[in-house]
Amino acid sequence: MKTQPKKSKSQKVVTKKPVPVKKSEIIDGYTIKYHANGKTRWSKGKIVNGQTEGYWEWYRPDGTLKRSGYFDKGEPVGEWTTYDEKGNVYKVERKKAVNTTNNNEGIFCPTEISETNSSTE
Repeated sequence: MKTQPKKSKSQKVVTKKPVPVKKSEIIDGYTIKYHANGKTRWSKGKIVNGQTEGYWEWYRPDGTLKRSGYFDKGEPVGEWTTYDEKGNVYKVERKKAVNTTNNNEGIFCPTEISETNSSTE
């Protein structure tokens, strides 16, 4: 007969909550995912051959725009903008393409050059 090991008083059993699957739909070629409430958008953009492509937007649970930027074959490229809770530009980052091969193929890496917008309009 096997006995289970005794747990000390300081040990706690941690159970992970399952990650809810976000509701999503495709409308006119755009994949739209929703927050856990199932009503407000979480993100919107195109997926081509299983990868994010072109312009994408992310939203807060209250529906305000949080971040936007571009993808090329699943890699973030170009200008990425973060917005504050009022919809004003908070920060602009540029995703820089870096050539890491000798055959002149452009390979994008997550190197960022940050430019903070200091306007308080």
